[in-house]
Amino acid sequence: MTTTPVLATLAYVRSPDGSRVLLMHRDKRPGDLHFGKYLGLGGRVEPDEDVVSGVRREIREEAGLIAVDLVLRGTILWPGFGTGGQDWFGFVFRVDTFDGEIHGGNDEGTLEWVDVDKLATVPMWASDHEWLPMVFDADPRQFHGVMPYKHGEMVSWAYQRI
Repeated sequence: MTTTPVLATLAYVRSPDGSRVLLMHRDKRPGDLHFGKYLGLGGRVEPDEDVVSGVRREIREEAGLIAVDLVLRGTILWPGFGTGGQDWFGFVFRVDTFDGEIHGGNDEGTLEWVDVDKLATVPMWASDHEWLPMVFDADPRQFHGVMPYKHGEMVSWAYQRI
């Protein structure tokens, strides 16, 4: 079976001291698939842009920041995740340096700094806890995984680090 996933980016912007991460609390649209959850910044890659341009645009739009130092930490294929069972393929970045001032958020949610060591305590997709620690760990290798979904729930998780 061939898949044609939606290409997307996720970015985790770290505070200058590395102890906190900027997340979007999706708290403004009750009908939102992600309502109530905390997410990294990001979204769809537009047809006329590369992945890095896409993640920089999303960070600028969602937080008002200019990403300076980006590190690709990994990729994830989420078959069946989206509305109507859409497949998504995400490029996951960590942003270690940025310029600009953070604004309050957008029509989807509110921006909040969360302590990296407290990420397990904020509401997010339960499956995010499977791979999110690898975004912040000291292992320089990237992770590349597949996480199928069915009926809004993770079915399995497999990955490799290279």
